[in-house]
Amino acid sequence: MANIIRWILGIPLAAIVTIGLFVLMMVLIAEEFKPQEKLANSSFEINPQVEDIKVIKRETKVDQVKKVITPPPPPTIERQQAAKPTERIASLEGAIPKFDALKIDRQNFKIQVSDRDAQPLVRIPPIMPPRAEKSGHCKVRFDVSPEGAPFNVTATYCTQKLFERSSIKSVQKWKYNPKIVDGRSVSRSGVESKISFRLTDERGKIIPE
Repeated sequence: MANIIRWILGIPLAAIVTIGLFVLMMVLIAEEFKPQEKLANSSFEINPQVEDIKVIKRETKVDQVKKVITPPPPPTIERQQAAKPTERIASLEGAIPKFDALKIDRQNFKIQVSDRDAQPLVRIPPIMPPRAEKSGHCKVRFDVSPEGAPFNVTATYCTQKLFERSSIKSVQKWKYNPKIVDGRSVSRSGVESKISFRLTDERGKIIPE
């Protein structure tokens, strides 16, 4: 019901707006047209003449260069020349003197060598057993012959049994300077040493014993 009332009231209002717009358009159309005033004639030159611009030149006067007089060369100094020697080179004349050869008594000739203990020359490192899972060491005892070769090699202690054989084989390849007593090489007994086995992991770190 409310919508019908709004529709009935809106029709007269719409009619009034439409009639007002129609009257306004008729007034605008009925007004007379007034043309605009003509503008004053203007003239243009298509090819104007360009006046020459005077270039101002700078007048410079160059002074005459004075004549340069070359100075005389420096005086020469006379140098004294060395006189040639007149005497001949002296020469030694005469026979070379003879000297008696040194005689050595072979029976009483001796070379004295100081006493010393056995000293290691070459130490071959041991081979790591393939079954080893961690690092370890062995203590070995051996004798050294007069020729410097280890013998009677025994392992007194090993952290693991599998290191014993590799330690003994390594010491048997060593080389020593033999023990010297009264100028003669003798055997040395009871030499002790420690052989270490260092096992590393994939990152290069040592696996402890």
